[in-house]
Amino acid sequence: QVQLVESGGRLVQAGGSLRLSCVVSGRTNSLYGMAWFRQAPGKEREFVLGISWNGGTRYYTDSVKGRFTVSRDNAKNTVYLQMNSLKPEDTAVYYCAARSYDGNWLNPNEYRYWGQGTQVTVSS
Repeated sequence: QVQLVESGGRLVQAGGSLRLSCVVSGRTNSLYGMAWFRQAPGKEREFVLGISWNGGTRYYTDSVKGRFTVSRDNAKNTVYLQMNSLKPEDTAVYYCAARSYDGNWLNPNEYRYWGQGTQVTVSS
């Protein structure tokens, strides 16, 4: 089994910064990569960005390019999401997810494990 725990979400003002963490525990040796998704009120869950254990970030959404970065610490089995220049439209519940193979990273159905989510609220 694999468990994911997100943390770091809070209320911030527009233009501010925030760092989210995702700690992975359990049988992590079978995982291929990690990704961040978010779901805003009234919207579908959408892919934000992802990173593979043996490489680096491969996929982004246009709305976060130049503002968000993802990093990993394989020894700690932890993935970080650094968010800068936050906008009100970034307000959402952010989820950490893990996948066991390389495929369509944008498809949430291809992720086997999910965290409970952490709320990020950006005030205008």
